[in-house]
Amino acid sequence: MRPTVLTVAGSDSGGGAGIQADLKTMLALGVHGMSVVTAVTAQNSLGVQGVWELPVEAVRAQYRSVVDDIGVRAVKTGMLSCAPVVEAVAELIAGTDAPAVVDPVGVSKHGDPLLAASALDSVRTRLLPVATVATPNLDEVAQLTGIRVVSEDGMREAAAAVLAFGPRWALIKGGHLPGEAVDLLTDGTEEHWLRAPRYDNRHTHGTGCTLASAIAAQLAKGRSVPEAVTTAKEYVTGAIAAGFALGAGIGPVDHGWALTRGTPGA
Repeated sequence: MRPTVLTVAGSDSGGGAGIQADLKTMLALGVHGMSVVTAVTAQNSLGVQGVWELPVEAVRAQYRSVVDDIGVRAVKTGMLSCAPVVEAVAELIAGTDAPAVVDPVGVSKHGDPLLAASALDSVRTRLLPVATVATPNLDEVAQLTGIRVVSEDGMREAAAAVLAFGPRWALIKGGHLPGEAVDLLTDGTEEHWLRAPRYDNRHTHGTGCTLASAIAAQLAKGRSVPEAVTTAKEYVTGAIAAGFALGAGIGPVDHGWALTRGTPGA
């Protein structure tokens, strides 16, 4: 059977991030994507104009419907919006025999809040402990740990602080730093520094969702965490390079670039 991956995240009506980006990524990487919608957003290239959270019962029912019948080889989380949803999803993941990639989404590309401040403690104490890989960017690191990383030298401290919450691996994404796009993957013992060229392309909407989904897709294929993250970064680097204008603001990365140019790790 084709590997199955479940994304638990919000919907992006503009199609660049969220559930839409996750499913496009999974299709491009040859796995069967399934979804649990946690919130509906009115969103475009200029920002988020509205957010409507789904009830916890609806989130739980979607998850059970998929997992109990179809099963999953990996789970990816994105926008969870509020503490009750965070806690319900953490409980569901804890009872699922599959690796989990947690993208602790706090704000959108445009700076719009996607997680209630009251939910941060639930992310720290309930969700991160069940994560196989946590993938915070530097803004999310600051939200979760209070550590502000301004150079590569601070990434080890950030990783240690995130690992203290309990995930097996932390991927600290340094894309907001100047120079190369550098990420640090570590489990507290081994380190993998992942570097890629920085492309002069402002159309990067959905980058975090895409990377986390690509990691989940590779884990579903049976790859180790370092292999999955390395291959996923290759895929998202190509997607960033091919990002395109859409609307009047920030356009999306191109999730389908590899379908015509050769998929890394497919």
